[in-house]
Amino acid sequence: MSWPTVFLGDVTERIDYGLTASAIDNPNGPRFLRITDIQNDSVNWNTVPSCECSKHDIKDNELQVGDIVFARTGATTGKSYLIRELSLTAVFASYLIRVRAKPCIDTLYLSHFFKSGFYWSQINSMANGAAQPGVNSSKLKNLQIPFPPLEEQKRIAAILDKADAIRQKRQQAIALADDFLRSVFLDMFVRAADNWTVKTIDYIADKEKGGLRTGPFGSQLLHSEFVDSGIPVLGIDNAVENVFKWGKARFITDEKYKSLSRYTVHPEDVLITIMGTCGRCAVVPDDIPIAINTKHLCCISLDYKKALPEFLHSYYLFHPMSRQYLAKVTKGAIMDGLNMGLIKAMPFPMVPIKLQEKYVEIKMNVLSSLDKQHLSESNQEDLFNSLSQQFFVGKCLTA
Repeated sequence: MSWPTVFLGDVTERIDYGLTASAIDNPNGPRFLRITDIQNDSVNWNTVPSCECSKHDIKDNELQVGDIVFARTGATTGKSYLIRELSLTAVFASYLIRVRAKPCIDTLYLSHFFKSGFYWSQINSMANGAAQPGVNSSKLKNLQIPFPPLEEQKRIAAILDKADAIRQKRQQAIALADDFLRSVFLDMFVRAADNWTVKTIDYIADKEKGGLRTGPFGSQLLHSEFVDSGIPVLGIDNAVENVFKWGKARFITDEKYKSLSRYTVHPEDVLITIMGTCGRCAVVPDDIPIAINTKHLCCISLDYKKALPEFLHSYYLFHPMSRQYLAKVTKGAIMDGLNMGLIKAMPFPMVPIKLQEKYVEIKMNVLSSLDKQHLSESNQEDLFNSLSQQFFVGKCLTA
């Protein structure tokens, strides 16, 4: 049998934007949930900053267990997070949208719908703009949702929750490997640090390959000039997970590339996101085809006699010197601001190349292990997506 569909606006009490405020260290203020605080479908509330706001603002924007929040702009547009438990007072930032369900729809069922292919096909058609997509509450109210009886919703949610739990165990194993890598880096270059000379990121860049550069601005590259195939154009989505991944397909013609070749991305360049979801970092793989980057990325070509790409990647993500520098110079509480000048001026300790090589060897062994974990995770991902596809096409499956 087929299920009817309903509009999201018909089964929700609230679909609203969050609060415009500044994140500060205020132990008496509510926690201030932002897009950047939601990582891998989880939130570490211990690291979520507080904010100052009135009692009226807290009342209007306070999160509750069962609320679903998701990004309404940037590279993560449409990604959602279900508040399953909450032991403190928290509000949410204006770059998030909150959805609060009516009793007629199961919250867990709704949260799984927000991860389904049927949902994403609608979101992608709603999002405005290619480089910085976004949606609004009015459009979200028109999302269509398969609407089985409440007991069937709960059954579907329970099945998908079990499948998702298996998938998350794989992700936890990957997180443990990442924690190990961080610990190794800190042991080698922070806890046992020598008095290395401190230079800047600009100093270690290879000027002959372009040094540090962002992509084309303004009329240099228009959205209308993207084509279905050709020279890839890299954006935030390729680096947002702190590893290089192919994301949204964006291409320019070979002829257009000739005028933009100075923005070429080379194998082993380091990419840093500087707009939208700022501060993410990835190393370009060796098998990258000819490609350029957008203005939302800073691309760094390194002088390998001074610094290795995988070492810089870990330095940027792990070292207290880089993290403290970024915390000091970034602007804006909701979406931090970076620019090429700030990245150029970032301090960098001149660790001997031999020592960098020793660390990179360890790192590549860990990454090799992670690749195997990702393969297993991919199988679980396929299973979860297959179940989700079956449940959210409006068909009732037998147990």
